[in-house]
Amino acid sequence: MSDTQRTLVVLKPDTIWRSIVWEVISRFERAGLHIAAIKMVNPDRDFLYHHYENIWKMVSRYNQKIFDLTVEMMTKTPVIAMVIEWIEVVEFVRKIAWPTEPKVAPAGTIRWDYAHISRDYCNNIKDMWLPNLLHASWNAEEAELEIAHRFDKKEIFDYEPGHVKFTR
Repeated sequence: MSDTQRTLVVLKPDTIWRSIVWEVISRFERAGLHIAAIKMVNPDRDFLYHHYENIWKMVSRYNQKIFDLTVEMMTKTPVIAMVIEWIEVVEFVRKIAWPTEPKVAPAGTIRWDYAHISRDYCNNIKDMWLPNLLHASWNAEEAELEIAHRFDKKEIFDYEPGHVKFTR
């Protein structure tokens, strides 16, 4: 599908712990997005450092404490990584999940429906990470780097989903 782009979505430990994995995944599928790859992984600190700092620049976007808390949280349980593919998919996925801060998430988004603790609340409690369910690439350039970091090319499948005739 030559007119599509790909993005990375990672379901974080709070999604796993709450047993809402399929609820979250179904939001993307019901929107007509195509899952091109999916796997459960147990990332270590070095792997997460590369993702959250080398690619995503979390320390400069936020601060060292948030980075450390995120890495600590992301190593508590396996996570589910997905490559989602469709037309303008980065923006579409961000719209479904957006924003990172659950307190200001618009009605109908994943974080509005399932994430209810704000960044302010977490900042007032020592060593609490923000339970916001998932990571989604911020832009197409980051998506390419994040996907290459988490998936081998042979793990990403190129096929046309059956719903194409109804959604394109």
